[in-house]
Amino acid sequence: MRQQLRPALVVLGLLTLITGVLYPLAVTAVAQVVFPDQANGSLIERDGQIIGSEWIGQSFDDPRYFWGRPSATSPTPYHAAASAGSNDGPLSPALASRVKDRIEALRATDPGITDPIPVDLVTASASGLDPHISPAAAYVQVPRVARERGLDETVVRELVADHIEERQFGILGEPRVNVLKLNLALDDLTP
Repeated sequence: MRQQLRPALVVLGLLTLITGVLYPLAVTAVAQVVFPDQANGSLIERDGQIIGSEWIGQSFDDPRYFWGRPSATSPTPYHAAASAGSNDGPLSPALASRVKDRIEALRATDPGITDPIPVDLVTASASGLDPHISPAAAYVQVPRVARERGLDETVVRELVADHIEERQFGILGEPRVNVLKLNLALDDLTP
């Protein structure tokens, strides 16, 4: 038995060292050299202070800002450690009620919305953390943001158009707008 136990423990120790220490250190080192921004969370800084990440949404409820998708994390919105969808299906009464409440809240805040409200403004993404909205969801908010900031709607529309990110490699995903980046550009126009 001792003849079998010693080699098994040596292999266990060796594989633990390789797969549990050396490999993670090598991957981390390569990531820090090749993709340092992404490896450190794609953080966005303003005046030397970290204000967010490109990949995790933030809660904006001031009418002067563009609003993102609702967060599915609770009790704290956009809490990365609590990332999860609601698991409510399309026939769920709870989902239908939340969507109805969100539509009513959007229309109450901006009675000028006459177009249909894009689905991404009233439903959370699968992770509950999505920092992007569709161009349609951004454009439907232009009149409110322009009015609240005292800007011409054309200027705000152009700002949205400038922040549309196209499909990755021209085929993957959908065109999208990063809400945090758009709101930072809006603050650059009118603090």
